[in-house]
Formats: sequence, structure tokens, C-alpha cells
Amino acid sequence: MAPERPRGEDAIPQRTAKPQPRAVEPSSPRTAPAGPQLYAALDLGTNSCRMLIAQPKGSQFQVVDSFSKTVQLGVGLEASGRLSRASMGRTIQALRICQKKIEKHGVSRMRLVATEACRRARNSRDFMRQIRRETGLTVEIIAPEEEARLAVISCAPLVSRRTEQLLVVDIGGGSTELVWIDLSAVPPDDRSRAIMRLHAGFTPKGDRPSARVVDWISVPLGVATLKDQFADVEDDAARFALMSWFFEENLASFSPYNAENPRAGFQIIGTSGTVTTVAASFLGLRRYDRTKVDGLSMTSDQIDSVIRDYLQLGPEGRRTDPRIGRDRHSLIMSGAAILQALMRIWPTDRLSVADRGLREGLLYAQMSADGVLGDGPYR
Repeated sequence: MAPERPRGEDAIPQRTAKPQPRAVEPSSPRTAPAGPQLYAALDLGTNSCRMLIAQPKGSQFQVVDSFSKTVQLGVGLEASGRLSRASMGRTIQALRICQKKIEKHGVSRMRLVATEACRRARNSRDFMRQIRRETGLTVEIIAPEEEARLAVISCAPLVSRRTEQLLVVDIGGGSTELVWIDLSAVPPDDRSRAIMRLHAGFTPKGDRPSARVVDWISVPLGVATLKDQFADVEDDAARFALMSWFFEENLASFSPYNAENPRAGFQIIGTSGTVTTVAASFLGLRRYDRTKVDGLSMTSDQIDSVIRDYLQLGPEGRRTDPRIGRDRHSLIMSGAAILQALMRIWPTDRLSVADRGLREGLLYAQMSADGVLGDGPYR
């Protein structure tokens, strides 16, 4: 399947489809507690089901409750083109827990989205109806452009005031989104807020200097789908090299691929379980600590050192390495292959690590649209 990207000036797609509903009420919600309104955001991906419930607090939000479960929704999808009965059953069980949390907290403002596995599966519409019937929740399948935009918004707090060219990379289970943004016309103190304003769309609005999306691409290769592509290659190092090369080949149509860009003023932000796992391994964390990982800056040499260590460990060593975790050991090398390809291509020797993604982007987008976030800084 070819990468999805728009055509035309600055590669900004024209919207023609009628947007789906963005707020869904669960069955029989309880009365919301007194205080600020609560918001929920759920990301049903190829590998995981994750949810945050939060309330606005200044220019940020405060998490009230959360949920994360590996459901492996995309298992077997590459071969059959369908979601399996077992993977749908695991996902329904996870969503029932989410529904109970939403009901417990009396959440009425929410966005529940599904991504690449459900975009590709032939039976995904039937599955969405099954979710509604069995849990009372309505999950919408979002387009690649919106997935990319939400990933960008989530990273707004990590954008440096010195950044003029920004690349945001979201390595998912079934796809990888890349967005290249030109911030050179935006005053340094307004660059984080300019990213946040993209919640209204990639096309600039208003007269103030805006973040300009130069190009974006959704490559249908994530940690699960890339792994499946090379499952028949037995040699660990050869499989890793082939995955990295193959991913780079799929970026050929991304317009900044061959662009001449100076290192000064360029920032790359990576958001995914792969990036945070590599960061945790670099820090030697036997127990994951988000406060140490989110916002960490890693050099290319440090990333390469961690990846070499993964290769030396081999499949069995990675399975028992506490820094990687049992939920990620089978997927870490496909994610590392993507990450290494990206660091090889673009003009930087540093990566900003973001422990944030679709859920945070969904929350920021909802709260920004409702006008309940205070003015920045988004730190």
C-alpha cells in the first residue's frame, strides 16, 4: 500500500468529506462532579488501546484517569485484510473498561478515534457497529491527515523558540506520520502557540504569522506492519537493515526528503513507544519514568548506541530486558529501524523525545476549540 499524502500547493489537502461527530455520550452517564468539565480522549491503534480523562488547567490539562492496554488489533491484518475475531474480542474487553471509567467520571465531552488498522480492515465498519452495540461508545475512524495533525498538536510544548524548521514524527503500530512545518515567519515566543493553533487545520487562518505545513505523509508502515513485512527473514541484523532501507524507500515522495536544510534552527520531535523506549534504555531505566523521558534530547550517536545494544542482545535478550518491557520487545527493532532511517536522512544530530501523542492531541484540540485553555506558554 502506497503512502498517503496530499497533492497541490504546500501539500495541503482540500476537505470534502463531512466531518463525523466529535462528542459521544456513553450509555447512562452519571452526573459530572463539580468543578472544571472533564474531557476524554481514546486512541485505538494497531497495537494498543489507550485513553486519558483530563480537565483543563491553565494552558495545560491535568490527567484525572488513564487506561492503556495492548490489544494487538492488527494481528493477522497484513495477510487477511480483516480484523480477527480474537483481536476484536480483546479490544471490546478493553473498551468496556474505558466505558466504565467514562461513566464513573461523568464525562460528556470526548473524542474516541481509531487509526490505521481500522482504516485498512475490510470489516472495520462492522466492528465499529459492534463496539457501539456492546459498549455504548462510538469510535470514529480518522483520516491520516487528522492523525498527523493531532500528533503535531500534542508536541507543541516541546517546540523550541529557536526552531525555524520542525519535523514531527509519530511512529505508530500500523503507520508512521511525518509532518514538516516552517516556523520561520513566526516570532520565537509564539512558536509553541502557532503549533497549537493547527487544531483548526493545516491551512493557516487569520492574519497573524502562522506555522506553515510544507508537507506531510502517512506511510502505512508502523512497528507492527513493518515487522510483518519481514517476518520471513531469520537473521536478526539482516532483518533490521532491510526494514530500515524499506522504510526509507517509502519516503521518496515526501518533498523535504532531498531538500537542503541547515542544521541550525531545525528540530525533530519523535512521539511513539519506540522513541520513549529507546530513551528509557539510554537512561538505563528499569522502571519507566515519564518525567525523565518526556522532553529528553538525544544525539544520533546515543540513539545508534542503544540500537547496537539491542542488536547485540538478540531476540531473547530483548525479551528479558527490563528497559524494553514484555509488551514491546517483539516490536522494538522495527520501530528502531524506522527511527534510524529518519535520523540518517535529515540534517540534525539531535532528537527531542515526546511521551505524548494522539490522546494528548485530542485533548488539546477539544479544549482549544472550546476556549477553556489559558494563554501559553505551553510548558
